Amino acid sequence: MRQPLVAVSTDVRQFDNYTWHAAPQQYLEAALDAAGVLPLLVPSFGDRLDLDSLLAGVNGVLVTGSRSNVHPSLYGEQATEANGPYDPARDATTLPLIRAAIEKGVPLLAICRGIQELNVALGGTLATEIQEQEGIWDHRAPVSDDQDERFAIRQPVSIKPGSCLADVFGAGEIMVNSVHRQAVGRLGERLMVEGAAEDGTVEAVSVIGAPAFAVGVQWHPEYWSRTDDASARIFRAFGDAARQHASAHGARLAAE
Repeated sequence: MRQPLVAVSTDVRQFDNYTWHAAPQQYLEAALDAAGVLPLLVPSFGDRLDLDSLLAGVNGVLVTGSRSNVHPSLYGEQATEANGPYDPARDATTLPLIRAAIEKGVPLLAICRGIQELNVALGGTLATEIQEQEGIWDHRAPVSDDQDERFAIRQPVSIKPGSCLADVFGAGEIMVNSVHRQAVGRLGERLMVEGAAEDGTVEAVSVIGAPAFAVGVQWHPEYWSRTDDASARIFRAFGDAARQHASAHGARLAAE
């Protein structure tokens, strides 16, 4: 069987006098090495993309984290400079891509910004600057020039018994590197909470009744996927789902 192809979201960035559509290397390496899939970058061209054709040719969708935030107008709130930066071209691409992937049964893994996009795509809202809310931890990364320190595994997350992720990690507590300043607010339709921090912050969700693997996590399993068992497990589960999709798709083509 050929190596499964996985569509990967991109940020739109300006540098070197060019407009770039890019994704961080850690996500691509985790997809290639931990999940065993071939990552393909999807340019953020919004409704110019034929998503039906895209999803007919891939076996999974990986929605990455990013420094940018989902534009608040997409969940009924006012945008502020403090809540930025924003990436409207990415929003216009990832939200319909997420909905289409779920509808067509293409495996989906949404990380950090990705879980927030998943929630908004299904009608939910986001809580911004959560560190300013009473009783909520400061989930932001420590101030440091050392990326390993910023993304250190430091926070416990409780995995819900009987959930999709309990099959991946086992029920109980895992340690993660959750680094963020906004989070899931009102839960989107069809979403179920799979894991939460001790302060109640939603850290993982799944899509109820999805025909394939469809999970979002707030933490960053891509960063330590080579050395941390829990980080590797989520990518292996996603890769297994992509291989199942590729096998089923191949069988359908052979039968036609």
